[in-house]
Amino acid sequence: MKVILNQDIPNLGEEGDIKDVARGYARNFLIPRKLVMPYSRESMAIFASRKEAIEARREEKRKSALDIKTRLESEPLEIKMPAGDRGRLFGSVTSANIADALAAKGIEVERRRIDVPDKTIKSVGTVYVRVRLYGEEEAELRVEVAASGAAPAATESSSAADAPADTATPDEAPEVEAASESTESISEEAGEPSDESATEESDE
Repeated sequence: MKVILNQDIPNLGEEGDIKDVARGYARNFLIPRKLVMPYSRESMAIFASRKEAIEARREEKRKSALDIKTRLESEPLEIKMPAGDRGRLFGSVTSANIADALAAKGIEVERRRIDVPDKTIKSVGTVYVRVRLYGEEEAELRVEVAASGAAPAATESSSAADAPADTATPDEAPEVEAASESTESISEEAGEPSDESATEESDE
């Protein structure tokens, strides 16, 4: 079914575009929401009267895309993620992470327009990402992924290092017993009478 778009529709087209869509999609979704108008002489006449306004809006979108391109390519985008000693990330950087980081800088870009090599970034370093803007306009965004925080293994090691050091180990107990036996032997060698010697002298 042929329709004319009343407004920009993602993955379909821009305001004023003429598109062929499935009849059910048009009847059940697009037309009830007034996103499109059925193609006809009457609808074409309506859009002809709106042509100048539509072109003005498209020109504004082109200018906005150029401004965004300048901002994206003027400085790298830094993203910090937890990583191991060898630079492997605990997780990954996706187009959604990049879109959120750009939004924090006041740059609004839809995540679907951000093309990350291999879909995700899994290690620290510099990666160049393609950002599709308006029409044929594109920007090359330099993304610098840096490590932040310590690895979980380091936390476990530090916990073990902080364990109390004043607790006696099993190996220390025999040394105490050995010391007692040594003291008794020294006493006997020094001539101190044993219990048996004291009993014999009493009987005499």
